[in-house]
Amino acid sequence: MVSQGIYTLANDVVYDQLVALLNSIELNVGKDFPIYVIPFDERLDKVKSEIGNRDQVTLFDNQESIERWENFAQEVWAAFPESKKQKLSKPPWGKGHHRKFIAFDGPFETFVYYDADSLAMKPLSGLFDKLKDHDFVFDDWEHAKSNEKAALDLPLIAKTGIYSEETVRNQLHCSSFFGSHQGLFDKKELQELQQKLIQEQEINWVSRWWDDAFLFNYMTLRGKHSVFNFTKSSNGQDRTGNCADADPFVNIDNVLYNEQGLKPIHRIHYMNYSSKYFTRLCQGEDANINYKDIFLHYRFLKSPDQKPTQLVPPSSLTKATRKLQGIMGKFKRTIS
Repeated sequence: MVSQGIYTLANDVVYDQLVALLNSIELNVGKDFPIYVIPFDERLDKVKSEIGNRDQVTLFDNQESIERWENFAQEVWAAFPESKKQKLSKPPWGKGHHRKFIAFDGPFETFVYYDADSLAMKPLSGLFDKLKDHDFVFDDWEHAKSNEKAALDLPLIAKTGIYSEETVRNQLHCSSFFGSHQGLFDKKELQELQQKLIQEQEINWVSRWWDDAFLFNYMTLRGKHSVFNFTKSSNGQDRTGNCADADPFVNIDNVLYNEQGLKPIHRIHYMNYSSKYFTRLCQGEDANINYKDIFLHYRFLKSPDQKPTQLVPPSSLTKATRKLQGIMGKFKRTIS
């Protein structure tokens, strides 16, 4: 059993992002910090090769745990109301995101989870300190979203009389970055949550089908777990942005800081950018990604000779071909 560690979730599709994340953790969190990579699916050839070159990184291979969480997700989402389901037979981003919850079964007594499309920007000592008094620690602004975009149906939950809208909103969070403890959501608790979600139809509280973050919000709320969110901290230095496509940052020696007040951030999250963009970027294409220079710095930190010397915009023909492929792909998913 190890006191502290880090988890992430990856496969070969996000290989470039995984390498960049691991390099950023090594440089900005700690060189010897133990890391487990949870397999998103079975496409792992590149991932295994990379892990083989890093003494502090291990592939999580507990099949019992993987099956436990996959069964939970399958059964819960099967109960999601037909009237609220998307037209697609399955989410286009894949179903493996629920595997991140495997972190609760891992060897670290306390841990931090990063999505692979992130870069670590500062040490985690402050976050681990908060875990001494809380079950979960987050750093995001999900609680500030409107009711229409919230992870849980706040008015519906308020009607039950179990929680007020204010109580639920104060606990809302994302799933891309969080700290927590080993052993939460054990077999007994997961069975109780499953009972409430399916038999008692509390799956209606969850706003979107096959969304791990939305289900995670239900789990932390209904499990009566204590939550701390740095964006709600009384210390203004704790409140920062983290999204590459929305928040302004300042680059100082390849570490990003919140533009207002130069406050240090835990991580930059490249949400809403397809992994294809990063593959193209690493091949020398001038992909439309904010803070691409900082990503390339960490991606090629240990192999600077492989870093593109210049970025070239895609041609008009390439753009047109990709657009057509996107339309055809969407059409095939719709009729399948």
